[in-house]
Amino acid sequence: MRHIISPLDFSVEELDELMDTANDIEKHPEKYANVCNRKKLATLFYEPSTRTRLSLETAMLNLGGQVIGFASSNASSAAKGESVADTIRMISCYADIAAIRHPKEGAALVAAMNSSIPVINAGDGGHQHPTQTLTDLLTIRSLKGRLENLTVGLCGDLKFGRTVHSLINALVRYPGIRFVLISPTELRIPSYIRENVLDANHIEYEEVEILEDAMPKLDILYMTRVQRERFFSEDEYLRLKDIYVLDGAKMELAKEDMLVMHPLPRVNEISVEVDKDPRAGYFKQVQYGVYIRMALIMKLLEVEVC
Repeated sequence: MRHIISPLDFSVEELDELMDTANDIEKHPEKYANVCNRKKLATLFYEPSTRTRLSLETAMLNLGGQVIGFASSNASSAAKGESVADTIRMISCYADIAAIRHPKEGAALVAAMNSSIPVINAGDGGHQHPTQTLTDLLTIRSLKGRLENLTVGLCGDLKFGRTVHSLINALVRYPGIRFVLISPTELRIPSYIRENVLDANHIEYEEVEILEDAMPKLDILYMTRVQRERFFSEDEYLRLKDIYVLDGAKMELAKEDMLVMHPLPRVNEISVEVDKDPRAGYFKQVQYGVYIRMALIMKLLEVEVC
């Protein structure tokens, strides 16, 4: 039995296999319509979510399986004080696989340590978000044709952004990856990512504060929102929330084939005028998220296409 708590839980070769399966699902969805018949996915969401929860549920339904679970901690026994460990032990009696999102870092690992079914980390605090990372990798490979020799700009909340942390961890395993880290001083990448991931792997990167300066050199621009729920001070959030706004004028500075990505939801950081630009890939990411989560559920449940 395997879990996915971090994108590093799978080797590069296994990631390639997952993405190959996802691409095949995109082309031949009918082949996969019943591979998880009578299997149940439990979605344990202690924190609000639209894309991740519905994407996982859609993935399981597309595979012919069923879904149970809860969409907030208030709708579960967590409101009565039940621990994550006890919840997953109980859920293991009902379901074949579980996905958990929790505001506390390490909660998914605690669940995995106490589970008798595979556990998918659907986001734990500001730590990791591996299924979003799988989505991002598939989007990049499908739309850019490669996962190596790319200059990737990460913009916005690099301090609390778990999607950014997971993506950096995953991309450093591919050759020729360079990062441009675009953020205000208050939201810079955490030192443990800088030292233990970037520096430790001898990855080329630069840290800048002005988005326009970075635009011409990027193959990919990964925008993130400034997350109100991660701030202790409302004043600090309001001061920083609109610090970066990608609009048509800034897009004119970019390469003709630069890919714009965003884990969503967006607030103000990408103007709606960018949606019409052919380089905007963030809504395509949503669809790729279903395909890769279908492939992941199949792998963790060890089911194959007949």
